[in-house]
Amino acid sequence: MVSGPLVGIVAWAAGCLNAAGADAPVTFEKKVLTDRFHAEAAGIGDIDNDGHPDVVCGPYWYAGPAFADRFEIYPPKDFDPNQYSNNFMTAVADVDGDGRLDVLVNEWPGKAVHCFRNPGDRTGSWAKHLAHPVVDNESPDWLDVTGDGRGELVFHTGGVLGFAAPSEKTGTDRWTFRPCSAAEKWGQYQHGLGVGDVNGDGRPDLLMNGGWWEQPAAVAAGETPPVWDKHPADFGKGGAQMHTLDVDGDGDADVITSLAGHGYGMSWFEQVRRDGTIQFVEHAILPAASEESLDGVQFSQPHAVAVVDVDGDGLKDVVTGKRFWAHGPQGDPDPGGTPCLYWFKLARKDGAVTWTPHLIDDASGVGTQLAIGDLNGDRRPDIVVGNKKGGFVFLQKPAG
Repeated sequence: MVSGPLVGIVAWAAGCLNAAGADAPVTFEKKVLTDRFHAEAAGIGDIDNDGHPDVVCGPYWYAGPAFADRFEIYPPKDFDPNQYSNNFMTAVADVDGDGRLDVLVNEWPGKAVHCFRNPGDRTGSWAKHLAHPVVDNESPDWLDVTGDGRGELVFHTGGVLGFAAPSEKTGTDRWTFRPCSAAEKWGQYQHGLGVGDVNGDGRPDLLMNGGWWEQPAAVAAGETPPVWDKHPADFGKGGAQMHTLDVDGDGDADVITSLAGHGYGMSWFEQVRRDGTIQFVEHAILPAASEESLDGVQFSQPHAVAVVDVDGDGLKDVVTGKRFWAHGPQGDPDPGGTPCLYWFKLARKDGAVTWTPHLIDDASGVGTQLAIGDLNGDRRPDIVVGNKKGGFVFLQKPAG
């Protein structure tokens, strides 16, 4: 999304340059939007068209560049951190093509996604329209599947993987779902989902923890689109957002994902060709065993994962952290552990890949989604988090 990437990551990030240089230390300034639990997600976009990116977190949008003033999108409610909110995914996009950014919200895994139409002023009421009534998966996303430069809502419903887009220009009618898979045994709380060109044919494919689905060539008008070919692969139990990235620089797409949204582990899966087929070899970033670590760093519940060039060295890095109290203070491994947020620097040397963890914050963590974008125009990626600790902006600071 222009916002919570096309949900976790914006398009400019691929060319983002750190003016201070790739070798300068990376630090962040933390701004607290709220200490109330409003959402497990967040988004970025210029809501009021004033030239300054704004932040969306739960029922409010916060006006940039100061983010001190907030304005209501839907009726606000403070939620109990022992329970859950009504916002598990946020996307910011101009759904109806009127030049104003709208906001999409998934209220709960397995429940509806609604589109809130931007009224064009700071005091107007945002009209609420149903996009799709049953959006399964804990990592639905707003990503460009068709390659037309516009996003689609990616999810599964009734065990069928696919995507939805407005059925008419205004986006106010229920959206049309395009099924891409045969029915699988996925439930509403399935974890892990992504979009990326796995086989290098120029068409984005769909990914879940059990494999990837190859997008076929375009069909002629009037023809029924085929079910996409499934290529089984083991990408873990199901973690968070899944990303394709040429990690090792050999020219093909590898896969990055956390292994278990409520457990431990994050890996990159190296693409290899064997007997003419695409296969994957797992390489740990964060170990799956709780007693192991990467340079002394280990945490559970990496429920949100983003990929972006944090330090401007031309290689994309990974941003993730510990989801705070995903299932309350008694659920999941190490529920009371430090709610940390990290970025992991990717480096290549002599054919080897290394990852180096860098702490961003130790009093926030992640939710179910991260939003990353340039909030202050300095061409450095900034980070927005919404979770049970509150809402937070992390502005990357210039070196020196």
